Amino acid sequence: MFNLKNKLLISWVIIWLCFFILFSLSSAVRLPILNILKYPLILSAAISREAGGLIFYHRNFTQNRSLRNEIDLLKQRLNASEEASLENERLKKMLSLKQGSSFKVIMARVIAGSADSWSSSIIIDKGNSSGIKRGMAVITYLGLAGRVVETTNSTSKIMLISDPDLSVSGMVQRSRQEGIVSGTLGANLIMRYLPEDSDIKIDDKVVTSGLSRVYPKGLLIGSVIDLGREYSGLSRYAIIKPAVNLSSIEEALVIIP
Repeated sequence: MFNLKNKLLISWVIIWLCFFILFSLSSAVRLPILNILKYPLILSAAISREAGGLIFYHRNFTQNRSLRNEIDLLKQRLNASEEASLENERLKKMLSLKQGSSFKVIMARVIAGSADSWSSSIIIDKGNSSGIKRGMAVITYLGLAGRVVETTNSTSKIMLISDPDLSVSGMVQRSRQEGIVSGTLGANLIMRYLPEDSDIKIDDKVVTSGLSRVYPKGLLIGSVIDLGREYSGLSRYAIIKPAVNLSSIEEALVIIP
């Protein structure tokens, strides 16, 4: 060990001695020697830079990848937190509606959508065992959503009000004008059989009239966004925008008569 240290020390002394001798020489001797050593030194410096660059690149690449993974994880956590907050807000509104309702309701979650393209329906996670039966009305905290058309012991199929096979007796909240509201399989509903002189305007609210035992009176259906006349010219119709966003229902309340 002692000999190794001595050898290293002697090597360093020799190197420094060479440099000292080199710079002690006259310029006539020193310059040619420097010219000879210049290119090897330049090459050595370039190799050192490239090697250092590769080392730093690998280190930066590893750190960058680690930071991206951390950012992705934080985004996932933030998204999960926001989703939980939104769900909590919806459930609070549903619970408030349930507690303030004059009728009994059962809360359920949507677990599936319609499997076909010619109807508009959803599946909820409550069925016969929870007291749900065919024909019961379904709402959200925003308004009327549809009606139960099929049940099993643990699930129920809900036909949404956007389905053409579902019709509801509706009433203009302001003027009390009545008509039949049906689905169109599109984003909006249509209210038909309105007299030519009916008092109905854009932005009027349309609610259930209560003529059917299935739908309690006063449930919000939607708002009038357009008016027109039937081909016969004997009656008018109104285009209704549903109060409920039927394409994004996640929880629902089934009304128990």
